Amino acid sequence: TFDLDDYISYVIDMLREIGPGAHVVAVCQPSVPVLAAVSLMEADGDGFAPASMTLMGGPIDTRINPTAVNGLAKAKPIEWFRDNVVMQVPWPQPAFGRSVYPGFLQLSGFMSMNLDKHMTAHKDFYLNLVKNDGDSAEKHRDFYDEYLAVMDLTAEFYLQTVETVFIDHALPKGNMQHRGRAVDPAAIRNVALFTVEGENDDISGVGQTKAAHDLCRNIPDEKRAHYMQPDVGHYGVFNGSRFRKEIVPRMVEFIGKHQTV
Repeated sequence: TFDLDDYISYVIDMLREIGPGAHVVAVCQPSVPVLAAVSLMEADGDGFAPASMTLMGGPIDTRINPTAVNGLAKAKPIEWFRDNVVMQVPWPQPAFGRSVYPGFLQLSGFMSMNLDKHMTAHKDFYLNLVKNDGDSAEKHRDFYDEYLAVMDLTAEFYLQTVETVFIDHALPKGNMQHRGRAVDPAAIRNVALFTVEGENDDISGVGQTKAAHDLCRNIPDEKRAHYMQPDVGHYGVFNGSRFRKEIVPRMVEFIGKHQTV
């Protein structure tokens, strides 16, 4: 099995394997388990806690500016997700019989939220091919080669994440636990925190990631920063020209400022 508790444990194990002074970056969903892992490490006085953590477009508190994704999670009980979006891997695929949240369902859900944009992008792709605009066509291919590359999620991980993060809001409410142990971001005092959001994010609404600063109330002001990137949606927070030109330099500066080894 692999669930949210396992994810958090793996993050802790990997940080200990890397050693002191690491910098961890969480893109979207991993923001919650990374924040939980760092909280537990700091509570233990673990010398392998990272020097900094960067949370990007993550659902730390989905009660803030809820999006359509958040609305669906609140409108349905966890049993609905178990009955309607969890399926068994068919034979003869590897791991056939295992219960998963299929990648094709994830992808169809994301694409349906902005279907008009995807249709326009594919029309433009065709027109660029007609007029022999190879550069624009190649950019389209590169984007969709990555965007369409999805994986199945184990059912136990998906369902626990939906319930913990999107239905119960366990972390911001102070109710989250890891294997029976309370997760308290207020325990973080030494790890620097950088949060990044996109102005037009329709997956993790503006303010949902920034909420980490309120939870990590004992991090000194000089070890925290927040940045909202104008004119980008969810994907643009961690991919594309604005990410490379405007977000990455700020990440590099923050990480460099908080080097410990």
